[in-house]
Amino acid sequence: MASIQVVNLEGGKVGELELDELFSGDINEALLWEAVKHYRASLRQGTHATKNRKAVSGAGKKLWKQKGTGRARVGSIRTPLWRGGGTVHGPQPRSYEYQFPKKKLLGALRSAIASKLADGKLTIVENFAVAEAKTKIFRTALNKLEAKKTTLLVESTQQLEEKLYLGSRNLAGVELVLSSEVHPYDLLRYERAIFSKAAFEALQETLKKNVSKKSKKEVA
Repeated sequence: MASIQVVNLEGGKVGELELDELFSGDINEALLWEAVKHYRASLRQGTHATKNRKAVSGAGKKLWKQKGTGRARVGSIRTPLWRGGGTVHGPQPRSYEYQFPKKKLLGALRSAIASKLADGKLTIVENFAVAEAKTKIFRTALNKLEAKKTTLLVESTQQLEEKLYLGSRNLAGVELVLSSEVHPYDLLRYERAIFSKAAFEALQETLKKNVSKKSKKEVA
């Protein structure tokens, strides 16, 4: 069974963590694409709107009589055929969200973590405990962990401290999420991911319980 080093915020090795065999399986790029598509669809505001013929300004009176004028018949100045008239079948406000199966989401999360492990872009630290909630301290720690670009910090719900939140919120290109809320899109969006040991263990346990039977066969 493969393992990964556990380090402290100084970058020194303090132990090892065994990785479950599910992370050694193939990376399902199609499933990752589906998860990202679903996430980005939920971000869309859907506030686009056009005016149909009942919403544009103008009276509804018939402009001239139906016959005898030699002109084309017309019923309203708001007709879509005229400039300034209503739009036919134009976009209207709506939600772009749709249901996405939980097992597919967790399968995509497994692939995202496996991809980060394969690229050597995933780091596990013993914890994020620091003496003070200062941005400079966290910036120094991230530099020692070779996380000089965009970074995703993942902490468990039980161990989340105010110092971590206050110290990391002003770091450019750094985002803090909980292990219960991390999404495949987050892992793909950021160049490096740093998990606390407790957060990774909790997430690994969740994936072991919920990964689909098909994924287990692929891993085996």
